[in-house]
This record gives sequence, C-alpha cells and structure tokens, in this order.
Amino acid sequence: MGETYEPVVVAYCCHYCAYTAADLAGSMRLEYAPNIRIIKIMCTGKVDTLLLLKAIEDGADAVYVAGCEEGSCHFLEGNFRAKKKVAQAKAMLKEIGIEPERAAMYNISASNSVLFAQAANEMTEIARKLGPNPLKNARGEVK
Repeated sequence: MGETYEPVVVAYCCHYCAYTAADLAGSMRLEYAPNIRIIKIMCTGKVDTLLLLKAIEDGADAVYVAGCEEGSCHFLEGNFRAKKKVAQAKAMLKEIGIEPERAAMYNISASNSVLFAQAANEMTEIARKLGPNPLKNARGEVK
C-alpha cells in the first residue's frame, strides 16, 4: 500500500498552437509532469462537451483543452467555442457531484512552450490535490 497516487491528465491540444508549444517544450527539454496524455486535434472548436466528460468517465483524473490565444484561432472562433464547451463540462461535472476543477481551458501560443509546461504542471497538481477520479475504484479501475 506504499504506492503514491499519480493522476492521469488528458490534454486536447490544437494542431497549430498548443501542440506546437508542447513539441517545442520537448525540444527545449523543459520539464513538465509526465502524467499528461496529449491528444492532437485540428482545432479546439471541434472538442465536444461529451468528449471531455467521456475522458473523465474513462478514468482520467483531469482533462483540459489547450488552444490558440484568444483572437488568434486559425479557424477564427474555435477557441471561443471550446471555452463554452469546457464551461458546460464543468457545470455538468458539478451537477453530478464531481469537482468542476477537473476540467479547464488554456490559451497557448505556438511559441509559448513555458506556458504549456506550466499548464501541464498546474493540471497535474490540481488532479493530485483532488485525489483519484471518484469514478475509479480502489484499484484504479473505472467502476
């Protein structure tokens, strides 16, 4: 029982900015939490509320969307749509008794590898403080 809890965090990152920042963070050898599972998407505007909730249902301890800076979306308004979807997911999590802090939105430019690393560390720390996803059982399996 001496195991320490290490959260699983899913990050949906837009191809043009956040994913590029993540790649740059790796190239620059910036250290950030290894708990992040990055999923590259063309635009955060394609993220659906149910996709975020499904990540939690499937056992992620936290989920976040990382897109272009506000006003700089390559698909014009995708990051604004994503921000609304994250807000909806947070409201639904709260409604079912799960901490809404388990979901978040970040706006990260392609050149801001430091901000990507900070976001990854911040979400990992939030998940660590909240503890395991309440949908998991004692062995870490989804109920």
